[in-house]
Amino acid sequence: MKKVNLMICLLAVSQMLTSCKKDLKTARAENDQLTAPRALTYQQVWSDEFDGNAVNTNNWSFEIGGGGWGNNEKQFYQAENAAVSGGNLIITAKKQSVGGLPYTSARLISKGKREYKYGRFEARIKLPQGQGQWPAFWMLGANIGPTPWPKCGEIDIMENTNTSNTVLGTMHWFNTDYTYYGGNINTTPTDYHVYRVDWTPASITWFVDNVQFHVGNIQNNVNGTEEFHNPFFLLLNLAIGGNLPGQNIDESRLPASMFVDYVKVYQLTEGSSNAPIGQTISLKGINNLFVSGLNGGGPMMCDRTTSQDWEKFTVVDAGAGKVALRSMNKYVSSENGAAPITCNRTTISDWEKFDWIVNADGKISLRGNNGRYISSENGTTAMTCNRTTISGWEAFSL
Repeated sequence: MKKVNLMICLLAVSQMLTSCKKDLKTARAENDQLTAPRALTYQQVWSDEFDGNAVNTNNWSFEIGGGGWGNNEKQFYQAENAAVSGGNLIITAKKQSVGGLPYTSARLISKGKREYKYGRFEARIKLPQGQGQWPAFWMLGANIGPTPWPKCGEIDIMENTNTSNTVLGTMHWFNTDYTYYGGNINTTPTDYHVYRVDWTPASITWFVDNVQFHVGNIQNNVNGTEEFHNPFFLLLNLAIGGNLPGQNIDESRLPASMFVDYVKVYQLTEGSSNAPIGQTISLKGINNLFVSGLNGGGPMMCDRTTSQDWEKFTVVDAGAGKVALRSMNKYVSSENGAAPITCNRTTISDWEKFDWIVNADGKISLRGNNGRYISSENGTTAMTCNRTTISGWEAFSL
């Protein structure tokens, strides 16, 4: 659970603090567990290595002020408590009276500067520990201004409180009421660790040092999780006091510093190396209907409401980075784009080979050896392999 400031970037204070009283509501963990997602290939799209001597304001803004931030926190946030030195961002909490509050600290946000929909988000961080301390690395929906928390959504990549060896990973959203779903893992917070989430259209998965400890299901907006299909921004902060750590502050542990070695963002790349070779899959078009091989009895369609035998395909390694799709012991053929595609070939030749492409939003596209993409034709006519670009009809959910 994370402190949420709905006062971000000059938004109205009163409106935001009213909407962020998350701890006054009873959470309902309604999110179903997912099997761990298959391995995917990611490409780094942004990072901050903190190699300079000041915070890079092209990446981050400072939040300034107090007021409890919706969680009865006791610190006043100011830019003076953040420094860059020795290859680290250093956020320091101090016993210092500013703005009528007894402590100061810093909170950095990437809102309006670095915002992403889906991807891998990680940071290498060393945490301080002391009663009342609450360091965190987290994300908020970029629409938080017009869409008050929790309807904007929140992903807590890492939180730690007090002197606990447990770090938390949690998602917060609105599903008829405030809802959260979280997991945790024990580690050594005062050492450097890599805290990470992999966020796809199907799931959010939490890791510490590449060890998975929690998965949340967001596929098809299950349990009202539509918040998690919009862009989010990143936050780093060290709070003192609050609803989660409590109000007992061990001032002998202050000043206290949180060290951030780097923050990195990756997004999915194209390539057949991502294909789930040997797995049996179903493909769903943008019309929310399934692709059917029709047992080889006619041109393939994307018009089935359920996935049964004809709608199941085994992904086969076709060599040279290509894949083939097999259903009912027959292979899908592009027909070289000259006719609707079929699933009636008994062997794999060039027309039965495809590039497996993972799009930026996690959906799948298939490119034939003619360089054209398979299209669902929105389920209104037989499927083809003659499209030169990927749009809605050329992308499929697994």
